[in-house]
Amino acid sequence: MKKIYSSLENTDIFSHLTSIKYLPRWMVLFFDTALCLASYLLANLIITKIFPGLSDIRIFPLSLRLSMVLLSQVLFFWLFHTYSGILRYSGFVDAAKLLLSISANVVLLFAVNFVIYLYSGKIMFFYSGLVIFGFISFFLLFSLRLVVKNSFDFFLSNSGTITPVAIFGTQPDAIGIAKMIRSNQHIKYNLVGFIDDDKNMEHHIIMGAKVYSLGSDKLQRKVLRKIKAVIISHEKLRGIDTEKDLEIFLNNNISILTVPPVSIWQNDMPSVREIKSMQIEELLERPQINISTENIARQLKSKIVLISGAVGSIGSEIVRQITNYSPRLIVLLDQAESPMHEFSLELQEKFPDQDFSIVLGDVRNRERMEYIMDLYRPDFIYHAAAYKHVPLMEDNPVESIQVNVKGTKNMADLAVKYGVERFVMISTDKAVNPTNVMGASKRIAEIYVQSLSKKINANGKSSTKFITTRFGNVLGSNGSVIPHFKKQIESKGPVTVTHPEITRYFMTIPEACTLVLEAGAMGSGGEIYIFDMGNPVKIVDLARKMIRLAGYTPEKDIKIVYTGLRPGEKLYEELLNKKETTIETHNPKIMIAKVQEYDFDAVSAEIDELIRYSYLCKNFLTVAKMKKIVPEFLSKNSKYERLDLENE
Repeated sequence: MKKIYSSLENTDIFSHLTSIKYLPRWMVLFFDTALCLASYLLANLIITKIFPGLSDIRIFPLSLRLSMVLLSQVLFFWLFHTYSGILRYSGFVDAAKLLLSISANVVLLFAVNFVIYLYSGKIMFFYSGLVIFGFISFFLLFSLRLVVKNSFDFFLSNSGTITPVAIFGTQPDAIGIAKMIRSNQHIKYNLVGFIDDDKNMEHHIIMGAKVYSLGSDKLQRKVLRKIKAVIISHEKLRGIDTEKDLEIFLNNNISILTVPPVSIWQNDMPSVREIKSMQIEELLERPQINISTENIARQLKSKIVLISGAVGSIGSEIVRQITNYSPRLIVLLDQAESPMHEFSLELQEKFPDQDFSIVLGDVRNRERMEYIMDLYRPDFIYHAAAYKHVPLMEDNPVESIQVNVKGTKNMADLAVKYGVERFVMISTDKAVNPTNVMGASKRIAEIYVQSLSKKINANGKSSTKFITTRFGNVLGSNGSVIPHFKKQIESKGPVTVTHPEITRYFMTIPEACTLVLEAGAMGSGGEIYIFDMGNPVKIVDLARKMIRLAGYTPEKDIKIVYTGLRPGEKLYEELLNKKETTIETHNPKIMIAKVQEYDFDAVSAEIDELIRYSYLCKNFLTVAKMKKIVPEFLSKNSKYERLDLENE
């Protein structure tokens, strides 16, 4: 039997059947009428066999009775539009229409029969025969629809044009997804059942589909072996541990799909086109952060806010979030022309009531920055402009100093000169015990900002509050590992990982920016805030999950290749060095790092000399000076390691 089915499957029979759109209405009506004809003949046969004596009763000819039954039934088919539905999408509504049309016909024939008997003494129908006709005709008509529906489902499920799926969740929006799947004419999915982590929901039936408990034996036997994807309702996604609860699907190579939240469904129903593959950002996303927005709103309302690096991953999200707090003007500063143009168009469309000023400029250009500061006189600065890619900065340390150190120095000095209320610097966990040029350059920028804050607080000449925020990698940022992996997976691999044991801290871009805004609002000046990054993630595990989310099997469909650590890269990132401790804040996600403090005049002279070296384009001289300013900077897997040996 399996061989016969396999040979049929390899022909074009299934593809031919799936190309049929639907039967014309007149054909549906013809089949329904033919079944009613058969139903009445069968009912008449049954009644005469059960009651042989009925043949002596005066009754009208069979042909006349048949004509009347069919004419009246066609009339009710027309009134209830039973033939207008597409048979393969038949459901409860179609069954109800059939039942009403047949019941109405039987009632009418009862009445006609009674009236004819009163006036002629003859009967048109046997009453019991009409009842049997009603039962048989409904059974045959609805069976026709079930046969057509199940046949199409069978052919489609074996033709490769339809995906068998389960829905994770039984909330209202999950049921809405099921309705959409069942009613959509351009069907792509076949609903196998529902899955829920609530064991009390097991054995329930929703829309004719069973509910299976997560982790049950029946789930493994009857669902996971059949389905190719699971659709997770947005409401369910918010209430589960995505790492733990979705692991069973990933381990069975089942694709995970999501839909937008109910709030943006059109006409209370999602579209098949809105069903998307789940992104790794959603899988790693942590519970929503609760922050005190009142303090942020009070500080930013009606203020002028400048964001440097405004079109970067962090800068652009800060811009979006700040719009919620009604600033008078948001000044976007960046040197990237094309991204700035695209972002400005997005802002005009999404935030038409907010005033923006788009400024092209390079933070290394002191004169340009002073012109902008003098022109706009910002109350708040969020300094996100930086070079961040470790291997590139390892090859170009002088540029790292120019942007990350000199650019920060320019903005910080001008913030003091023009009386900016708050200056929030975006730093990185790579500044802790740095092993690369990029991390060391950000640590030097931290040192400058913190020592400047200490000095101005001591002499009381400025009220500018300097706050530094330090966090790890953000999911999906420009040039990060996740977009890189996505491209490799789209190309069918291989996916390249530098080392099997390498780990990194991750948080989402919105989460990081939300914490930046709160830290910036709570700071009193001079603090370095670090964020709770959760548990570190193995990069190879991240790669495997992304491959599974794309519907492939790691190492079988897509290979993972280890390429070796890159220059300056270390296996494990840190949020604090051994000499640093933390102080808790009112937000458990935000802590204050107690770091070594520096004398501003001494460190400023060292940094000025470092910047002069960068102008000379002397890489080794520049890096040697960086190591003098940051003694804990020990290069790894880098040509600058020999500088560490010379200092021993």
